[in-house]
Amino acid sequence: MAQIDIDKIDKIERKMHHEEYQYLDLIRDIMENGSWEDGRNGRTQSIFGNMMRFSLKDEKIPILTSKKTAWKTCLKELLWFIRGKTNNNILKEQGVHIWDANAAPTYLASRGLAHYSDGELGPIYGHQWRHFNAKWEGDEDYSGEGVDQLQNIIDALKDPAQRTSRRLLMTAWNPCQLNEMALPPCHILCQFNVHNGNKLSCALYQRSADVFLGMPFNIASYSFLTHLLATQCGLEAHEFVYFIGNCHIYENAMDACKLQMTREPYPFPTVSIKEVKDNINHYQVADFEIHNYKSHEAIKVEMVA
Repeated sequence: MAQIDIDKIDKIERKMHHEEYQYLDLIRDIMENGSWEDGRNGRTQSIFGNMMRFSLKDEKIPILTSKKTAWKTCLKELLWFIRGKTNNNILKEQGVHIWDANAAPTYLASRGLAHYSDGELGPIYGHQWRHFNAKWEGDEDYSGEGVDQLQNIIDALKDPAQRTSRRLLMTAWNPCQLNEMALPPCHILCQFNVHNGNKLSCALYQRSADVFLGMPFNIASYSFLTHLLATQCGLEAHEFVYFIGNCHIYENAMDACKLQMTREPYPFPTVSIKEVKDNINHYQVADFEIHNYKSHEAIKVEMVA
């Protein structure tokens, strides 16, 4: 009788059950089956349509491990969205530069937005989340204007009579203001759902995803948001479900993707939030603690704006 290689079986089972392989398999699918397209900002290889599921149970958070993910940078951007902010200078002061290319004067001029003040990006995510369709007048105080989609969801999640609603949606896609945005939103619609009384899940639809650079942030960001809303509303984070339309890899990231696919993921870390604030706007990065995050080394690729 042939001897059974237990170590090999264990490795195969780990691979089958580790959720990060959904991401690595997407990279492989694009590289093996994707179409080459010339887009507005460069050449990409892409497929259309993908879906992933990540467990958030027991405080787990899917911060990808096959390359180091700058989760603090991701979290700073999320908190910027939550506060309804749209000026890139706020991020730059915190050492976050992911929006710099889209805030550059030459880029804004290409969008017909050369008149914007320094660092201003227009009515992007934060404006739509907290002041949907409020008339855009620059970096102003929009308190009480537009629709506060995020606060409406928080109010509903705190109410046992409303938290099972199938209408807990938040959208950043506003056709009335797309031309005023430095970059039309990529992650455009999320829905929150409560099952079994207190299990909170989030589903995100993203129209366009830079799989190598952007997608790890998108996965972490909406998982952070789900954990935060669960904490704020007295619920338990359960699952992040991710739907993507155009999944693409830029030509300059191909070698980096090949390297990343050779790496075996580590277990996902967990997240804890130190205390419940009286207002969603009051959370700081220091309120979040990440436990046992182990990753492979970072892989640097220049972002294409």
